[in-house]
Amino acid sequence: MSSGGPLVGVRLIEMDAIGPVPLCGMILSGLGAEVVRVERPGGQSAYSDLGEAVLHRGRTTIGLDMKSDADREAFFALVARADGLIEGMRPGVMERLGVGPAPCHAANPRLVYGRMTGWGQTGPFAQVAGHDINYIAMTGALHAIGKAGEPPTVPLNLIGDYGGGTMFLALGMVSAILSARATGRGQVVDAAIVDGAASMLSLFHAYLATGTWQDRPASNFLDGAAPYYRCYRCADGGHVAVGSLEPQFFAALLEGLGIDKGRFVQTDPACWPEMERLFAVRFASAPRSHWEEVFGGTDACVSPVLSLREAQDHPVNTGREVFVERDGVVQAQPAPRFSLTPGTIRNGEAIAVEELLARWEPR
Repeated sequence: MSSGGPLVGVRLIEMDAIGPVPLCGMILSGLGAEVVRVERPGGQSAYSDLGEAVLHRGRTTIGLDMKSDADREAFFALVARADGLIEGMRPGVMERLGVGPAPCHAANPRLVYGRMTGWGQTGPFAQVAGHDINYIAMTGALHAIGKAGEPPTVPLNLIGDYGGGTMFLALGMVSAILSARATGRGQVVDAAIVDGAASMLSLFHAYLATGTWQDRPASNFLDGAAPYYRCYRCADGGHVAVGSLEPQFFAALLEGLGIDKGRFVQTDPACWPEMERLFAVRFASAPRSHWEEVFGGTDACVSPVLSLREAQDHPVNTGREVFVERDGVVQAQPAPRFSLTPGTIRNGEAIAVEELLARWEPR
C-alpha cells in the first residue's frame, strides 16, 4: 500500500480565494497533490481568521505580489513546473494582473488553468457579484427546497459553493490533467457554480419532463411532501429523519411506529395528510433516543438528526473514523478512500518562493 494518495506527483498552484477554491485545494491536497497556495504578501489571506487547521491544511504557502515584476517572474517559474492552477477571481482580474491563461500557457503549454466563478467566464452575469444563495436561486434549486407558502430554506452553502462549485472544479482539474498527460496540451477549465448546480438537478429535470414532478416546493416525494420522506419532532425537542421510500422500508417504518401495515397506501397522496398526522403524533410521544433504539439496525431508514458536534461522536462516524482531531480541531478525513493509495492530512508550511522553486525541479 502506498501512502500519500492517488495524486502524488501532481503539482498545483492555488490562488488565495474564498468560497469553493480553498475546499478544492484541501480535497486535492488530501488526495496527494502538492498544492502551493499563493497569498498576498503580509500573511493576511482568505479565511485567515479560521487558522490553518481545516480549509488551508496540507498546503505550502508563499507570498507573491502580482504587481511586482520580480514576483511575477517567480510566479511564471512556478507555472512552468506545475500541472495546474486554480483561481476564483471575477472574470478579467487575472488578465489585468498579467497572469491569465495566455501568458501561463506560454510559460507551460501543459498547464491546466482552473477558473471558479458563480456565473461563469461568459454570459450576461459574468461580471455581477453573487454568493451561493444567488447561484442556486437562479438554477431552480433553491425554489424547490422549503415548506409550501414559506420562503425557501437556505441549505447552508453546500449545494452551490461546494456541490456545484468545488466538486466540479476538482473533477475538471483531474480530468484535464489526465488529458494533458495524454496529449501534452493543457486547457482552461471554466467551472461555474450555476453549471454544476444545474447538473446536480438532472434527476429533477427528468422527473419534470415526464410530468412526475410538480414545479413547486413541498409537493413531491423527495421535497418533504411525502410523510415517509421528511423530518419529525420528538418528545425531547430532537428530530428524526425518515427516508422510507421503498415499500419494504415503509413497512418497517409502520412496524416500528406500531401502525397496522394495511392502514395506508403509501404512494396515494390522498392518504398523506392522515399519515403525516399519525406519524407526527407517534414520534412526538417519545424522545429521539427511543426512536434511534427502535429503528437502529433496521431497514426503516429512520435516523436521528444530529448536530455538528453530535455527529463527531456518533458510533456511525467513530466506527468508520470519519472525523479526526488535528491541532485541536475535529475535522473530516480525506475522501473518498482508496485501497492502494490512501489519502492523508499533511502538515502545511510557509516558505520563500526561492525554496519552493528549488524543490520543484523543472520537468
